[in-house]
Amino acid sequence: MTDTGPILVTGAAGGLGGVGRSVVELLVARSLPVRAMAHRDDERADALRALGVPVVVGDLTRPEDVARALDGCRRMFFSMSVSPEYLEAAATVADVARAVGGAAGDGAGGLETLVAMSQLTVSQMTALRLRESRQQRLHWLSEQVLDWSGLPVTHVRPTAFLESPLFSALAAYTLRHDGTLSLPFGSGRTSPMAARDVARVVAELLAEPQAHREHVYELTGPRSQDMTGVAEEYSRALGRDIPYVDVPPQWWAEHVLPVAGLAPHARQHILTLARMHHENRFDRLTRIVEQVTGFPPQTVESYVAEHRDQFTPVASRPTAGVGGRRR
Repeated sequence: MTDTGPILVTGAAGGLGGVGRSVVELLVARSLPVRAMAHRDDERADALRALGVPVVVGDLTRPEDVARALDGCRRMFFSMSVSPEYLEAAATVADVARAVGGAAGDGAGGLETLVAMSQLTVSQMTALRLRESRQQRLHWLSEQVLDWSGLPVTHVRPTAFLESPLFSALAAYTLRHDGTLSLPFGSGRTSPMAARDVARVVAELLAEPQAHREHVYELTGPRSQDMTGVAEEYSRALGRDIPYVDVPPQWWAEHVLPVAGLAPHARQHILTLARMHHENRFDRLTRIVEQVTGFPPQTVESYVAEHRDQFTPVASRPTAGVGGRRR
């Protein structure tokens, strides 16, 4: 890496699955200079500093904070948590990046590459399509803004994360309480993936931008299957029989979803993801993770086994199933 300065990683302190934090760790492991941007100066920022990484504390919607973080950087990963401010942050990053250095080729200070987090569902969206969640809409609009900026942008579009409430906290809730994987997905197929695999792709794109010139990278897990197949992977990982129960969407929204404790914006996003699974919108499969990194993505079984404590059931006792039936 020559005369490119540090690689800026935003959302480095947390976010769903800790993609930004993992990107920082992977780049540090390659002995590449990294600068992290965190929203708060807390123990997570201290953990980044413990890696030997300088941390800029700031807000992605504040131009002065973005300019301070970008100073001297020619490679950047743009990511932030699910937020109603996502589009404002993307527009601020695009505007400041152009003002500070211009598009690639417009001067030595211009960005060489900007890898931006998006979502797989964006590929199915249009300007007039409104059936997606507000967060998905913000991702779609952010892609448009970043492309209009003329900056050298690469969009990374992962499918649903295994760390998302759907496959993590909400799945754990029904597993712990009645031993089922209960979700309103019907017969829809899905290919969820671990956030760490997304981070591996992002780190490779940042470390070797000249070797990866695609504008969009769409990422999925290693197989697309219905929820009975997913439940079989949970069963093998946890060493017990776990059936999939297709529950009514309204019942699930009222009795299961609240346990995740989500803010209204995130709640609406998760509800929409559940509906889209039922509509079979997540029946997608790509081999991009392996093509870019040289290694296949983690399976559901491996991920659940790695986090088995999260899915450990409460003490065995007769309970009412999530569908209202005694088990």
